[in-house]
Amino acid sequence: MVKLFEKYEYLEGLYYSKDHLWAKIEDGKVRVGLTDFAQQIAGKIRFIRLRPSGVKVEQGKTLGTMETGKWVGPLVSPLSGTVIEVNGDLRMKASLVNEDPYGKGWLSVLQPTNLDEELKTLWTDLNKMKPWLEQEIAKYVKEK
Repeated sequence: MVKLFEKYEYLEGLYYSKDHLWAKIEDGKVRVGLTDFAQQIAGKIRFIRLRPSGVKVEQGKTLGTMETGKWVGPLVSPLSGTVIEVNGDLRMKASLVNEDPYGKGWLSVLQPTNLDEELKTLWTDLNKMKPWLEQEIAKYVKEK
């Protein structure tokens, strides 16, 4: 089920980080992507560079980088683990993240190393996340 916060979509059943990435548990692995809010705030995504398969990443450390017309910055991993798959379609069309952030625009799949403990640091209850997200919207969205 989709929940809207203003004009930003969030899917129930996912885990969300304060770095605006989501995580979805799939048969013991974790698919990771950028939230709808983050992709809208970023604008048109021109390039994404992700850590390759086989590389270990830590929660809160860089999973990759993203470049838009106005910003270049890190994509911060919501969980620790080993990268086992990277969305190769993003090399040719990074804007898939803008078009379908919870589907075809996913970033990486991780084999998690500390899943149970680290999931406790992420939001899964969208109602509990709402006050924080409202602050983020106020911080990043300028009134026109």
